[in-house]
Amino acid sequence: MTQIDAVGAQILTLLQEDGRMSNARLAEHLGMSETPCWRRLKRLEEAGVIEGYQAVLNRRKLGLGVMAFVQLRCSEHDQAATAEFQRIVQTTPNILACHNTTGADDFLLIVVARDLDDYSRFVDSTLRRLPGVTSIRSNLSLKEMKASNRLPVTPGR
Repeated sequence: MTQIDAVGAQILTLLQEDGRMSNARLAEHLGMSETPCWRRLKRLEEAGVIEGYQAVLNRRKLGLGVMAFVQLRCSEHDQAATAEFQRIVQTTPNILACHNTTGADDFLLIVVARDLDDYSRFVDSTLRRLPGVTSIRSNLSLKEMKASNRLPVTPGR
């Protein structure tokens, strides 16, 4: 775990709000000169605290109106089945996230689709073909009340 001081926490918070913020503007917000600000930013990147930068897209404006939370139960857990499962999940763009979970089900996926017909086709063509899957339970999002990938950043952690 990387120790984050107050300035590092401010840098991370500001960049989570605006990943395109220039170093000059970042330094201005922090009340410091550009060179030390740039060095701190590079250290956070090199330490792996900042993994990359990306645009946040509006899924609805891209025609992806359905978001499903899918719970999968698997009967096969051997190395080959697990590797194939991971390969398919990682290469399928409609699957936004996949978590190996505790409880009755083995995996929780977040999936997007254009509409219910598209989601139905996705279940048939992809989810039902995953190795070892014995149960698929879907919960469709009716209203997204909060969506964020911003992490709480506290100095000293």
